[in-house]
Amino acid sequence: MSSSKKKNIQHPKHLFSSKYLFLSLSLSLIATGLVLYFTYTPEGFEHLKLKRMHGFAIAFVVAFLKIWFTAAKIRYLANKTITWAGAFRVVIAWDFASAITPSTIGGAPLGIYAMTRERIPLGQASAITFYGLLLDQLFYIMVIPVLVIAGMYLEVIPENVGVIGKGAMFLVYTILLIYGFLLAYGVLINPKALTKMVRYIFKLPFLKKHADKVEKEMDNLERTSNELRKKPFSFLLNAFILSSLAWLARAWLPTIVVLSFLPADVLLSFLRSLAMSFASLFMPTPGGSGGVEGLFVLFQGPLMSRDIFIGIATFVWRFITFYMIIGIGVMVMSWYLNTAVVKGYSDDEDASVEDITHDSNDGNLPPDTDTDAEIKT
Repeated sequence: MSSSKKKNIQHPKHLFSSKYLFLSLSLSLIATGLVLYFTYTPEGFEHLKLKRMHGFAIAFVVAFLKIWFTAAKIRYLANKTITWAGAFRVVIAWDFASAITPSTIGGAPLGIYAMTRERIPLGQASAITFYGLLLDQLFYIMVIPVLVIAGMYLEVIPENVGVIGKGAMFLVYTILLIYGFLLAYGVLINPKALTKMVRYIFKLPFLKKHADKVEKEMDNLERTSNELRKKPFSFLLNAFILSSLAWLARAWLPTIVVLSFLPADVLLSFLRSLAMSFASLFMPTPGGSGGVEGLFVLFQGPLMSRDIFIGIATFVWRFITFYMIIGIGVMVMSWYLNTAVVKGYSDDEDASVEDITHDSNDGNLPPDTDTDAEIKT
């Protein structure tokens, strides 16, 4: 097998690791199993109400809407040069990578690869990813002040997290706000100032080894910023609406699952879901596994009056947002791998034809077209 074909086959595999997949699934199953074990009571199922079960169907619809809004955002940012099917594949591949890689890596590299497989140029795919990051930060800037103000009147951060937990949440808020404001200022207002500041920071001795990589990223930031500022305000606004709707759909899922078992404070549950989503961004494990299950128990558990439903709700929520994505993601990645194999064989065949033609032209005979011309003459 030629080296070009090997590259086509192996390239997506380099973007995620099977050990991360195994670790992510194991941590999630162990954490969910522990919650089920400690909250199980034999008589609890007597309190399940059939009339609330339709909530599960609503949860699946909302999970689909989250994917649909994200796919719509990618199509919009790509000027609709990608099909709906292709956009859905990109979103699933991105979510799949996010579910099995640490938050420091995320799903962006595989998302960019998926976009290039959907015939979006690499530069445009990188710009779309950067736009998406900016839109996320703008959403944080809008929502975090709401959570802080609401926290003055409602117990958005539960008492059971303790002083350390509350301090950690405010640290999460602070980091996201600072990063969001810096990115928004640097991209939308003054990219040169942000670039200059970051380059100065990376002159420090313990950061100097990353300076070359940061230099390239700062160049990309300035270029992307110039492109973005040429767009009309309506472009950014429409993309922001689609991004925000995807985030809101994600935040509604825990609340819908909780309400499918028992009545609960809808507003408080939703606000806690938003806080959970932000806290999960800082989980060091692949896909946040093990940690996000704990967040669900800490934030949503106190709103459920029967302990047995806490474990079941945790499993249902993770099934919709994690296990299902893993299953569909494996199929999507198999599709990309198969198309990469086909493309590899096609490229090899084209290369072989070119080699044969080249070899024939290197001989004593002139090319066929010239020979025909001589005969005609």
